[in-house]
Amino acid sequence: MKRYILLAKILIIGALADSLRNFRGDLINSLVFEGHDVFVMAGNADNYTRTRIEELGAAFSSYPVQRNGLNPLYDLATFFSLRNAIIKLNPEIVLAYTIKPVIWGGLALITLKKKLRFYALITGLGLAFQPGYLKQKVLSGFVTKLYRIALIRAQKVIFQNKDNMQEFIDRNIVKPQKCFIVNGSGVNTSYFKSTSFSQGPLVFLTIARLLGDKGLREYVQAAAIVKSKYPNVVFNILGPIDPSPDGISIEELKSWQVSGAINYLGSTIDVRPFIKNCHVYVLASFHEGMPRTVLEAMSMGRPILTTNVPGCRETVLHGKNGYLVPVRDVMALVERMIWFVNNRSELAQMGIKSRQIVEERFDVKKINKEMLSFMGLR
Repeated sequence: MKRYILLAKILIIGALADSLRNFRGDLINSLVFEGHDVFVMAGNADNYTRTRIEELGAAFSSYPVQRNGLNPLYDLATFFSLRNAIIKLNPEIVLAYTIKPVIWGGLALITLKKKLRFYALITGLGLAFQPGYLKQKVLSGFVTKLYRIALIRAQKVIFQNKDNMQEFIDRNIVKPQKCFIVNGSGVNTSYFKSTSFSQGPLVFLTIARLLGDKGLREYVQAAAIVKSKYPNVVFNILGPIDPSPDGISIEELKSWQVSGAINYLGSTIDVRPFIKNCHVYVLASFHEGMPRTVLEAMSMGRPILTTNVPGCRETVLHGKNGYLVPVRDVMALVERMIWFVNNRSELAQMGIKSRQIVEERFDVKKINKEMLSFMGLR
């Protein structure tokens, strides 16, 4: 017997336009397929990105958002832009993800008389919640207060790992009964098909925005040490330059290439050829919600080397489909990289296990069913 659901006007708010397509595309497609009216908002998008989003069946509009930093004037512009858009669209449901959309979208909703169904998706804690000096502590306290107010009207707050959820509960940002967990954004296993390994030198790959907290400096240091012993091993980095305060400068990036430690491959809209060309996927990140690139590499049958931090640790069965190492520990990275070099015959079986884990826990169809259920749409 078919279940009939009430069709809704849904607004999804993100920060980066390309993330709407890359990370929320399957969810948007599912909502449109169900018959809902879907509107999406993010920062400025070029014509190509806008077209790719609208091909999903959603209406796109941009709004001013500074993804990093706390510029009061810019953040006020974000707040009023979102508030005006919500009033104009008059959606039944608002889903916001990443820090700025959740905070300023949530605060905008508080000012409205009409109580809309608001769902917040916490995809990671960000730099504001990381240990640091006095400035970092002040920022953390300020962001905590903003979150606390912004989530007052949230029906559900959805996390991608239990550690992030517990952090919000411990800080009294949100009550436990509002909290739910999904296994990340999910990965399209039909799009990211399992592939065989190429012949030739062993290739390590990391894909990330060029940020310090993605562990890229540790990756490069480890690569230099390994290459001094095994000069034929290849270390690749793929990802865009990032303008945030934690961003890695072009000068520093050039120095890595000149040293011969790594190859910088630029950025791309399709990571599959690069994953196919690698043998081991590495992410030495300091913190994650649920690392999408790791899941994509797992779906394509690659062993994983990542850090034992929230989000990352959920993707690896230690010794089965890869290895976990302590965060910021260059020599631990070196040790495991050398293990992969000397145990190349083990990679295929570890890759098979990665694919199996993705199919069981991280398939985007399963994740989207959970998301629609949380939002009362299934």
